[in-house]
Amino acid sequence: MSGRAQPLIIGAGPAGIRAAEALVEAGLRPLVVDEAPACGGQIYRQRLVPDERSSVALYGSEAPKAERLHRDFAALAGKLDYWPQALLWNLRDGKADIAVGGASRQVAYDGLVLATGATDRVLPIPGWTLPGVFTLGGAQIALKAQGCAIGSRVVFVGSGPLLYLVAWQYMKAGVSVAAVLDTAPFSAKFNLLRGLALEPAVILRGMRMTAELRLKGVALRYGVRDVRIEGEERVGGIAWREDIREMHLACDGVGYGLALRPETQLADLAGCRFRFDARDRAWLPECDAAGRTSVPGVYLAGDGAGIAGADAAELAGERAGLALRQDRGLPHAPERAAAIERSLARIGRFRDVLELAFPFPAHWARDMADETLVCRCEEISAGEIRRAAAHFGTGEINRLKAVSRIGMGRCQGRICGSAAAELLAAETGRSVDAVGRLRSQAPIKPIPLTMALAQPQAEAAE
Repeated sequence: MSGRAQPLIIGAGPAGIRAAEALVEAGLRPLVVDEAPACGGQIYRQRLVPDERSSVALYGSEAPKAERLHRDFAALAGKLDYWPQALLWNLRDGKADIAVGGASRQVAYDGLVLATGATDRVLPIPGWTLPGVFTLGGAQIALKAQGCAIGSRVVFVGSGPLLYLVAWQYMKAGVSVAAVLDTAPFSAKFNLLRGLALEPAVILRGMRMTAELRLKGVALRYGVRDVRIEGEERVGGIAWREDIREMHLACDGVGYGLALRPETQLADLAGCRFRFDARDRAWLPECDAAGRTSVPGVYLAGDGAGIAGADAAELAGERAGLALRQDRGLPHAPERAAAIERSLARIGRFRDVLELAFPFPAHWARDMADETLVCRCEEISAGEIRRAAAHFGTGEINRLKAVSRIGMGRCQGRICGSAAAELLAAETGRSVDAVGRLRSQAPIKPIPLTMALAQPQAEAAE
């Protein structure tokens, strides 16, 4: 490694861990940067403080996978550099600006693997800003990392497999789960039968979770619409419509999410080309089956390249590591690489099935009430977005940002951007891809202004 910068891996979830393992196996010493205090990512997140819970209590049937990943990463100690609780907030000129330990360090890298994962996707609904409302991922973090629930009587609402998984995890933890409100019609679930030949274990596990929820008295409702969360100072209940019926449940916590959205800001700052993916309803960085992007030396792995789940993330991380090895002229196990690509292609077909079973409620944006808050940072409502689009005659998302300030707040559009695009598309009668995508800007997540202005500490990273 003398005289040459390190490969840099962003993220220590399933994809990042397997990428690191592949690089270490070839004699490379990567630097792994992780926002979390310990490896595992969202799916295999570790506890902040040790408690009496077992791995099975934390991860359910996925406990063996979680334990194996944690163990395998621990075995790499001394063979890589690991920066936990660190944020890569900017990429420029082949260097990375990383906030760690209260300072910003600048690292030169030779090879960049982006295993950035995904975040919850939401469409704003009345009451979604009330205390006691969490995204599904946020509710899961509270349970896994902190051992606490978001309420004593909780309702989960939205779409996607994560909806049922988090509800089941809360039920197994002893929390009273009042209902699971699925935006998709029950008829959509018959599509899951098409997935039995591709991933039978996953389908059967999902069916078992659903059956256990029913047996515990959890109400499972389908085709819900016109959802509103009620309360004054915090959540007090939730209301929705099924066909012509108005329904209501009392609760003090709500977990909400409409599947996941890939984290792509760093790929944008790295200069990668993007394409619109109709299945994910998102702009994704272009990459080949090995994870290579349009920028030489930049690789993608895991949900940051498209939502596919934890098993696919492990495979994609290893495949990206093998690609980097090949591009360095190092042994790269071509037979193993080919087998991984076949497995990822099968998982991709299964992902198509899941999208049919858990479709995104695109019509919600059209029906969103004008007073619904869309951008929490800048306090911009759906009505203000509609009026700005009409007044300035814009149908492009970056122009809308300039005239309305949507996406200019602390989250840089990470939360409100996809909702604003859906709303703009519905308002102008255009497709979501036609309104474009928000351009990413540094810092991709909030950092102290003093850190951004300070001269970064240069690292040798050799």
